[in-house]
Amino acid sequence: MSRKRPEPVQVVKQRRDAAMQTLAQAVPYIRYLGVQFERRGNELTAVLPYREDLIGNPMLPALHGGATGAFLEITGHMQVMWAQVWPLMEGGGAAAEAIDAGQFPPWPKVIDITVDYLRTGLPRDAYARARIVRQGRRYASVQVSAWQDEIDRPFAAATAHFLMRQ
Repeated sequence: MSRKRPEPVQVVKQRRDAAMQTLAQAVPYIRYLGVQFERRGNELTAVLPYREDLIGNPMLPALHGGATGAFLEITGHMQVMWAQVWPLMEGGGAAAEAIDAGQFPPWPKVIDITVDYLRTGLPRDAYARARIVRQGRRYASVQVSAWQDEIDRPFAAATAHFLMRQ
């Protein structure tokens, strides 16, 4: 009895990264803000590269609160989507082939989001990670934190709830 040879690690990584990029490029607002995603296994780190037009108060200067809130929402949204896509990719079969072809499950809808602005967002790159607190068939609860220099000193945090679509 012969077993199917496993794919080389680099091929698997490239397939995962390609799926992540396709997923991120599917949302125009992610492209507009220029948010990028770094992946380590199934953990995502969102990166909001600094741009002059993201400054809300030029006197401080500080990142605009709307850009910060959108960055947190995007990070939470992508984490929920990636949590749906990851098992489909790893399971193989028709679902994995559909993901490779760019056919993803429907995006969840935001029920509500609460953003806490903890300190001024400085004019430099920002990073964020989301943690799914609870995810079921109908609902997901996510906590997101954003930082700039030190992960232990977030400048903003959010709690978001998403309606999962079948």
